[in-house]
Amino acid sequence: MRVAALTVLLALGACGTIAATRYEQVPAARYEQRTGALSDVEMNMARTAWKYFENNTQPETGLVNAVDGYPSTTMWDTASYIGALVAARELGIITPKQAYDRFSALIRSLNELKLFRNELPNKVYHTKTREMTDYGNKPGEIGFSALDLGRLLVWLKIVKERYPEHAEDIDRFVLRWNFEHVVDRSGTMYGANLDKEKKVQYVQEGRLGYEEYSAKGFQLWGISTEMASRPEPYETVTTHGVSVPFDSRDSRETSQHNYVVSESYVLDGIEFNWDLALDRGTDIKRHSHDWMENFAHRVYQAQENRYRDTGILTARSEHQLDQEPYFAYDTVYTDGFTWNTITDTGKHVPQFAAVSLKAALGMWVLWKSDYTDVLFRSIVNTYDPQKGYYEAILENGKGPIKAFTANNNGILLEALLYKAQGKLLKWGGRGKGMWEKTLDQAYGTDAATRYSFRRVGAEACPAASC
Repeated sequence: MRVAALTVLLALGACGTIAATRYEQVPAARYEQRTGALSDVEMNMARTAWKYFENNTQPETGLVNAVDGYPSTTMWDTASYIGALVAARELGIITPKQAYDRFSALIRSLNELKLFRNELPNKVYHTKTREMTDYGNKPGEIGFSALDLGRLLVWLKIVKERYPEHAEDIDRFVLRWNFEHVVDRSGTMYGANLDKEKKVQYVQEGRLGYEEYSAKGFQLWGISTEMASRPEPYETVTTHGVSVPFDSRDSRETSQHNYVVSESYVLDGIEFNWDLALDRGTDIKRHSHDWMENFAHRVYQAQENRYRDTGILTARSEHQLDQEPYFAYDTVYTDGFTWNTITDTGKHVPQFAAVSLKAALGMWVLWKSDYTDVLFRSIVNTYDPQKGYYEAILENGKGPIKAFTANNNGILLEALLYKAQGKLLKWGGRGKGMWEKTLDQAYGTDAATRYSFRRVGAEACPAASC
């Protein structure tokens, strides 16, 4: 996640209890997903979005800038690039050989990254030098984000399953990681920060939506995230006739916000089809992660209803800005208010409320409705043919936000691939690789049921041998 160019969601709180049937009592949208070959217009969208990655790949490292022209990235944005790369290959925008070369360069760089405190990838890296940096792109380590790493693990797993020729290099990278401080025995996820004395502070990370989505990345690699994967504690707020779920941990106590946005639910929909992480099913009309599907429908329906009640096109998500403060959380709900647009510090910035392009296209492929057709028509031509798609369109009528990012263009490509192929996580039937064999050797063949492989990187595969 990104602050300005990049942000982090970190939180600490206690769990509450909500009746298990509560989410089943609230009506929500039930639309089909859009499927089938892409039209000429949709293929043009995909090619235009890919322009961003052509422009922002660093030839020295294979890394891609998170923001147009700025040599910095996070693991979240690296995952968005991998998603874009898979989509570009599968849609025929680039050849399999070009995709192979691009991913080989990327995974080679990932294997050469220095890790924060020799544990896990740093929050930010310089894309030209591979150096760990702070958010100002100055050299130095600043911590790690469990949410970012979870998304990266999702896409590394997708590539392993689709293209086993890359599996060993991917396994070698993940085997360098030390999971001891990122997931605890209860299955709670933690991020790492540095305090003023440069001492490491490990703090619970994740809020409803993003927390459970990113937890699936760890689950795909056999790591239990029992606590992080629960929706509780949550409450609901009614807006435009829909009860929208939100994380009920108090931001005043944790100094963290409980953003409700489209992105996490869209990503879970297109990558997992709102299935449980290890569900190998391919029927896109069936969803085994029932509460995630239900919550996604509610977040969608609130936005459609707002449009029908007010005439304001609505597709809310976090997005980059082309002026100060450079980043906004444009929400369905946060910090006690519906339709609240804030900065990471909580400043109210309603002038930056916008139709997020990644949210709009994600909604279009996941909910086949008249409303998402309106959204599609509103965004389809919002691009620069030389740079890719703009970030968003301001609700106040002042035009597009003329920023270009890997996350936005990557998710656009992911969404279009979902229309063409359905669920993006496709299990390949491959046998056990380096990762699985290493875990079997270290923990036994029932390793997948263990609470956490806490020191795989440090004990099972020392960096020097990986």
